[in-house]
Amino acid sequence: MSTTAAVQNRPLTSFSFALRDAYTDFTLSRQSMRVSPATLQFYKYTTGYFLNWLETQSVQSPAEVTARHVRAYIAELSVRELSDWTLNGHARAIRTMLKFWHAEKYLPDLVTFEMPKVAKKRLPVLTADEVAAVVKACPTPRDKAIILLMVDTGLRRSEVTALNWQDVDFTTGLILVKRGKGGKARSAVVGTTARRALLAYRRTLAPPADTAPLIQSKGTRFTGTGLLQVFRRLRANTGIYITPHSLRRTFVILSLRSGMDVLHLQALLGHSTLDMVQHYAQMLDEDLLQAHNAYSPIDNLQRLTK
Repeated sequence: MSTTAAVQNRPLTSFSFALRDAYTDFTLSRQSMRVSPATLQFYKYTTGYFLNWLETQSVQSPAEVTARHVRAYIAELSVRELSDWTLNGHARAIRTMLKFWHAEKYLPDLVTFEMPKVAKKRLPVLTADEVAAVVKACPTPRDKAIILLMVDTGLRRSEVTALNWQDVDFTTGLILVKRGKGGKARSAVVGTTARRALLAYRRTLAPPADTAPLIQSKGTRFTGTGLLQVFRRLRANTGIYITPHSLRRTFVILSLRSGMDVLHLQALLGHSTLDMVQHYAQMLDEDLLQAHNAYSPIDNLQRLTK
């Protein structure tokens, strides 16, 4: 059995007491910070397997961990054909835990290491024509409402499934996102077309209470997994790559093309800085071609010299 396979099959309870206590203290610190359940699970998964691996290297105490251990572990992960973001995510979680250990005196010296690089790639975004094709392919009013809501608001998967009917003001379009990323509440806005789709979907349900889930499956709250299944079916029917995050990026691109101010976009996305807006708002080839066709300095030279 390979070292990686051994790590995967080794239970967390096999840690030495010193490592297990330090690991538990770290996860408790994340809970006390009120990170989301998904973030907490991410930390438990990534750092838990790292600690399992440390034990295979005869490490018995947090104080024994060095940058060499981290580099060796990441090197083993890198041969498993993980995506750049997944590999980087493991490294970020380990770095966070080691910083915590140093601050809490588990580690005498701060362990630093070079983070795995993430290749810059063009992230998938739907064109307006593709959005229209996906909407047309929706087999149910619920699926149509989901697509229009997510493209028109940029809401995350967890934010959509957490909504109740009372969180949407159908008169104004304001949406109360009670718990966004980092536990922060914010407002989002949904337009008239998507609101009408939501009302059409509501007519297919038994009259829901205001506190009932906005998106349902047989009367119960729709799950993130259920949402992904909707997208998989639409992807199979249309051939268009669609995920919750691709719809969030689509919201950004189409909003910018429609002339939305970046500061308003930042607020609607729930980001504290413009960095992530700029990350989402990658320029597509179509935008570059249109911009150059309109503003080419040479093609416009005669007009510019007048």
